[in-house]
Amino acid sequence: MAKAYEELELQDDFMFGVIMRDPKYCKPFLETILGIRIRRLDYPESQKTIDLSAGAKGVRLDVYVEDENNTVFDIEMQVHIKRNLAKRMRYYQGMIDLNILEKGGDYNELKKSYVIFIRTFDPYGQGRHLYSFEYLCDQDPSLTFGDETIKIILNTKGTMDDVSPEMKRLLEYIDGQAASDEFTRELEDAVQSVRRNEKWRLDYMTLQQEYREKYNEGLEAGIEQGLERGIQRGIEQGKIEGKTEGKIEILYVDLHFSIAEIAQKLKVSEEHVQGIVKKIEDQK
Repeated sequence: MAKAYEELELQDDFMFGVIMRDPKYCKPFLETILGIRIRRLDYPESQKTIDLSAGAKGVRLDVYVEDENNTVFDIEMQVHIKRNLAKRMRYYQGMIDLNILEKGGDYNELKKSYVIFIRTFDPYGQGRHLYSFEYLCDQDPSLTFGDETIKIILNTKGTMDDVSPEMKRLLEYIDGQAASDEFTRELEDAVQSVRRNEKWRLDYMTLQQEYREKYNEGLEAGIEQGLERGIQRGIEQGKIEGKTEGKIEILYVDLHFSIAEIAQKLKVSEEHVQGIVKKIEDQK
């Protein structure tokens, strides 16, 4: 369930994207993470969507910025455990590159890029605050591949003394601890300011409604596909005599719908559903 707008924190991707739209926060954020100095950022493009074709899986980037050297930075906030982290980052990198070259550009136009995932859990269990990856030669690790792509995973739950004090305080703040230096206090002030902004509140509510509609559409389609596949298997195996009975069995046994929910969905009486459910339970 989505958070109430008043409860959003920096670790929530909507809040993170809004605040990082301002170079006042995004520039020192990147400088702290990467230990570099950035003279200028082209204005951050919050929630940039890359969808190159109807057949491709699009990506929606939390924060996408470029510096004065045309280096690209994609920063993603991840508070939920998702599988296939490495391949997810690989896909984001590929989509960014394709987006740069989508108008028939030359490979030499590809820009140095950082894909940065900030996670509120340790993906590798080593206690590090930072995991950084570049391509190296297996036979001679001193040789880099030279494609100028860097992937960085930040872990707010790190325990090792492996990053600067400033970066550690920043990650602790993202993890939910109190602001403890000038920059994190500025970020906290920004969070409070966004919470009071009615325009951002409306945008958040609209976005959540879109998510709910897409979820419900996908859920409905998935249930119908599952029902049809289950019914077909049941018919082939001689386990289902009628279509309605088959749907009730799948909804009750496999999808764990309540009797009332099944009756409403299939537009039959609860008594009818109860009778089928009793037969199912008696056969166990």
